[in-house]
Amino acid sequence: MKRLQSWLPAIAIFCLALFVRVLYNNTVAQHYVPLHDSLFYQTIGLNIIKEHCFCLHPYISTVYRAPLWPFIMAGLSLIFGPSDYFARLFLSLIGSGTCVLVYLFARDLFNRRIGIIAGVAAAIYPELYIYDGWLYTESLYIFLLFAVCYALFRIQRAGTGKIGLWLWCGVLLGLLSLPRPNGIIVIAIVIAWAIVMIWLKVLKPRPAITGFMAAALLACVLIAPWTVRNYLDSHSFIPVATGDGTVLLGAYNDQILTNPNYLGTWIDPLHSRPDVAKPYPLFTCTPPCEVARENAYKDAAVQWIKSHVDVMPHLLVLHFVNLWRLIDLKQPATTEADFPFVRFPDQQSSQLVLKMLQTFPIPIFILALVGLVVTLWKWRELLFIYSMIALTIAQALFFYGSPRFRASIEPMLILLASGTLWWLTSRQEGTLRWIIDRQRKSRSPSLDNQHDNAVPV
Repeated sequence: MKRLQSWLPAIAIFCLALFVRVLYNNTVAQHYVPLHDSLFYQTIGLNIIKEHCFCLHPYISTVYRAPLWPFIMAGLSLIFGPSDYFARLFLSLIGSGTCVLVYLFARDLFNRRIGIIAGVAAAIYPELYIYDGWLYTESLYIFLLFAVCYALFRIQRAGTGKIGLWLWCGVLLGLLSLPRPNGIIVIAIVIAWAIVMIWLKVLKPRPAITGFMAAALLACVLIAPWTVRNYLDSHSFIPVATGDGTVLLGAYNDQILTNPNYLGTWIDPLHSRPDVAKPYPLFTCTPPCEVARENAYKDAAVQWIKSHVDVMPHLLVLHFVNLWRLIDLKQPATTEADFPFVRFPDQQSSQLVLKMLQTFPIPIFILALVGLVVTLWKWRELLFIYSMIALTIAQALFFYGSPRFRASIEPMLILLASGTLWWLTSRQEGTLRWIIDRQRKSRSPSLDNQHDNAVPV
């Protein structure tokens, strides 16, 4: 009974988060149908079932998309049919799980009350639930990345490097790499984090080394079959998916500096650099063709950068600013055309969500910044969180800036924001009240001594 009671906050937060997400999907996203990338993912998923081929176009295999989300959509289609609604409900469950992880992390790091506040904030935070009504990989990636963060936190708290936690971490790392190619970078950061924790004597060397080697090996085992498949199809080493050339060329071209709606963001190379894109067919590009196209795109992007070195500082500043910009329908470059509230802007529900998107992040950003400062003395426990935030900023600087790129660290910002509330309201070590009480106690003996040494008149 006591065990059930201890899980009641988590259950309540999950239910609240699920209610918000189902409500969003049945109001704002009621008439949503996949377009753009979401349509590509759905089409590949349906082709897995119908043609037994990981294909965007009939019977032409592709290495351009990561596999996990299309395969999940294929499985959901087998059970519930091809409707995208059930895929969005699945993402709602995933997003609700993220809110529970926020609660658990904040509870263990600070206290139960702060954990509940953080979990409720995550449940109603629009920058999280909008991705649960959108058939992109964001929701899945957010959940898996934050689950890795929490797993490493638990490993650090255990101190002994329990192998079971490391194995769970390995599974999560493997899955994290399959919805997005950049998930592989996190494996390297986990290894670096473990080495630092051993050096700081937070983790015991032998079990920690065994643990992170087992986690890395398990992650590689999960990724390897897809890497082999990619090699057989493309005759090139592609761990998960290609596509970095398209991103780079879309971010580094003349139009990105002259088009006022897309300053420092991304324009499809078909429109921004048709001279480079033209040689490659749209519908019949095979995996070797995709590899050649991405290499040509990367070469063209590098050449553009070399010839525009003088504007690169300004462009990098734009990337950083765009990463933290609020979503605004008046500025197309800061949002995505496939968001339901963008597709149906006249709905009252869409207008309400947009107002939330333009207001809710501001206090979270401010509190997170303060929380970053006041919880610095907990840096060992938050080191991996810092690393993920730094990685996100670095990727935005390298590629381009967009609020969408911020999605993966939104739960971490809520965690840091909750640290500010903890610092202001708690009496635990390191908080404001604890510092004030300590100063009062240090002053009181001197005051007593002054009273005792006073000369009576």
